[in-house]
Amino acid sequence: MKTAVFFHAHPDDEALLTAGTMAMLASEGHRVVLVVATAGERGLAELPHGDELARTRMDELHKSAAALGCARVVQLGYGDSGLAIDGGVADDRPENAFIDADIEEAAQRLAAILKEETADLVTIYDPSGGYGHPDHVQVYRVGTRAAEIAGTPIVLEATANRDPLLKGVRLAARFYPSIDVRSFERAYSPSEVITHRVNVRRFARAKRAAMAAHASQATGGDGDRTLGAMLKIPRLVYRFVFGTEWYVRRGLPPGTRLRHPFDTP
Repeated sequence: MKTAVFFHAHPDDEALLTAGTMAMLASEGHRVVLVVATAGERGLAELPHGDELARTRMDELHKSAAALGCARVVQLGYGDSGLAIDGGVADDRPENAFIDADIEEAAQRLAAILKEETADLVTIYDPSGGYGHPDHVQVYRVGTRAAEIAGTPIVLEATANRDPLLKGVRLAARFYPSIDVRSFERAYSPSEVITHRVNVRRFARAKRAAMAAHASQATGGDGDRTLGAMLKIPRLVYRFVFGTEWYVRRGLPPGTRLRHPFDTP
């Protein structure tokens, strides 16, 4: 049995990027620990920003974790930094916003958990934070440093394959001109740098249950929410669309193609 720590910025991030891998590892008997930097109290939802939303989202996180077989859930105690209209750092963020945290101090908090758990693996995000959310970029910075402090041997950057994603976005832009294709040109990771392609189709039901647990994030705002739209996908199609999760492990030989988080070339 090994221990894998999945480090995310907000509740629901785990459901979108790593849920299948988490369920797979738990089913294999490994210890799966979920750590979030914030409670997501500034996320877009029908509830107003603040303590009530934070409590709601943490309750949802625990439901998601239970569906995935997690052994432990930890919240590091930072404030949700929010997101500006242009996708940048919000001006009205709280005093303890994660994006403003001292990287060394935050890394020490996470490293303490990695050491306590004797973690064999930790997941973070790619340097761009996936789609660029400031808190996601901070996860990359803090997680990278924490792994160095704790000596965690495997660091995987949870990401998505940019190449097919970009093709789909460009096709959709023909029918929906308002889509900003350029933002996707910088999002996530190109196929050539992805080292791990994990088949999680057998765990599609658990992944969908994790998404469904985050009900507050399926509604709210003026348009369709990404999570809500994903949950409307028919189950057979869902299993195909969300059947692979991608990771990057730095320092491996070019062209490395691995199928399991604990695999090495």
